[in-house]
Amino acid sequence: MQEKVLDNKKNGMGMMVLFILLYVAAAAFTTIGAMFYWIPLMVIGIIWLSLGWIPFCGLKVLKPQEALVLTLFGKYVGTLKNDGFYWVNPFCTAVNPAAKTKLNQSGDVDGGNAAKSVLTLAAAGTTASASSSYVNKKISLKIMTLNNNRQKINDCLGNPVEIGIAVMWRVTDTAKAVFNVDNYKEYLSLQCDSALRNIVRIYPYDVAPNVDTTGDGVADEGSLRGSSEIVAGRIRDEIQQKVAEAGLEIIEARITYLAYAPEI
Repeated sequence: MQEKVLDNKKNGMGMMVLFILLYVAAAAFTTIGAMFYWIPLMVIGIIWLSLGWIPFCGLKVLKPQEALVLTLFGKYVGTLKNDGFYWVNPFCTAVNPAAKTKLNQSGDVDGGNAAKSVLTLAAAGTTASASSSYVNKKISLKIMTLNNNRQKINDCLGNPVEIGIAVMWRVTDTAKAVFNVDNYKEYLSLQCDSALRNIVRIYPYDVAPNVDTTGDGVADEGSLRGSSEIVAGRIRDEIQQKVAEAGLEIIEARITYLAYAPEI
């Protein structure tokens, strides 16, 4: 799936003015038709007054570092990727399967307000449909920080180690992010867990004799504690390989917590 940026749709202001003028004209046609019994003119005015709201649904506003992936009857038609006021086919639908996904990362943390509001509505006996709220289908192109949960992983010597990482990432290809994977946020989180396990089990927690951490067949001084920059770089490269097809770029990975497990 190749991303197609719609650069020629930034005409929202002109189209909005046109639709407003058409509404005014339709009201005039209806009034004049009723006054002078010009039935065809009155019918045209009534039809536009009834259906003229539909074109307004095609007006889209994007702020900097936002994107909107559009489909028309199931077919990908393009992405609005630059800030501005757009007008597109009003029957186009915005697609973002990760819109409702909340991870422990910047931009997704709401302090539990959503959960609290749902509990409040449930206690009041409100139906489930009433608790639903507007879902923003825009895709953020900003650099995000994913704080991955601490994991207990055995190092290369079999010692249990607790480790956590922070991953800086962003969406670079909106079409791949939306259509190549089911949910790009969950996909990223799972790949971070997998890459972390794959890399950590190569290293000892501290320097140990006769351990090869580079794969060249020669024992070295590599360790999780002493080579954190190298380990983080390998984790970053491992994640990038796995999420490239999802249109994501991994900018940096950092170890935020490292310690032996409590049982040690």
